[in-house]
Amino acid sequence: MKKCHYFCSRKGISEMDFRTIIEVKGMMPTINHDEGIVMIGSCFVDNIGQRLERALFNVTVNPFGTLYNPLSIAAALRRLSEGRAYTAEELTEYGGVWHSFAHHSQFSSIDKDIALKKINDSFQRARLALQAARHLIVTFGTAYVFCLKDGTVVANCHKLPADYFVRRLMSVEEIVAQWQPLISELKTFSPSVDITFTVSPIRHFADGAHGNNVSKATLLLAVERLLEETGCHYFPAYELVLDDLRDYRFYAADMTHPSEQAVDYIMERFAEAAFTADTIAIAQRCEKLARRLAHRQLTDDARSHRRFRESTDALAQQLIADYPHISPLIEKLKLKQ
Repeated sequence: MKKCHYFCSRKGISEMDFRTIIEVKGMMPTINHDEGIVMIGSCFVDNIGQRLERALFNVTVNPFGTLYNPLSIAAALRRLSEGRAYTAEELTEYGGVWHSFAHHSQFSSIDKDIALKKINDSFQRARLALQAARHLIVTFGTAYVFCLKDGTVVANCHKLPADYFVRRLMSVEEIVAQWQPLISELKTFSPSVDITFTVSPIRHFADGAHGNNVSKATLLLAVERLLEETGCHYFPAYELVLDDLRDYRFYAADMTHPSEQAVDYIMERFAEAAFTADTIAIAQRCEKLARRLAHRQLTDDARSHRRFRESTDALAQQLIADYPHISPLIEKLKLKQ
């Protein structure tokens, strides 16, 4: 299979193409550059979110860090809609490091105040982004959860001893019972938001192949119920990897995560499902700028470096002239380089 660019247009499928073709058009709402996007969930969100960031979409990606199970994702979104910032009493210290059981370890710190500041700074930015968002994209990774002895579900164990936790499999009913009212709450908090669910194709083999399949089946059944009862949308990331690509060539060396080529393919199909031709054209120009900003000169040729910088600045200024709303996103991208 040839390597694709994820903002290219798909060509017609040959009748002799021996693969399962999954149609994605019409499965989710159209996404434009002037609309806010919030993405939350499995590390598959990070992969797609990074590509959207490079194409200068107004996207907020995993403000709590990577979250895998539906209950922790629901708790994060409910907390955002309620506006309750985190307190020092909610942090846990282990081995000289302060952690939040609601967040990924990227928010942890040896300094309690620093950990809390990182958590609440991200929280406040995410709350504003969610309130104004046109699109919320949620990716479930696993139906297994780790719970503290009092029954509290944690988003991350932070490598604490196993005897601190109990691990169990959620039921379809439990997931739906949490998410059905939450979707109503989110639409009240963010009246213009459209919600799209995906199930991560990343395989979780802690319980073996059968346990992974039971987990994914639970997530898929729960999402199906939510689609029927709430009118949300679904993007088939799981099916595109498991049924369309369906080959170990498209997995990374760990044989559980999709390869870069596979993620590029999913991004291409996502663009097919959600972007207009105009949006794809803008994304291609934005991504060209992102590549130039990330470019590192290999020689000490000052004149060549100056010409490259000037042409890059000209490209950025033309984009800003054509699409003024992406100016702050360009500045944000420059700061990351």
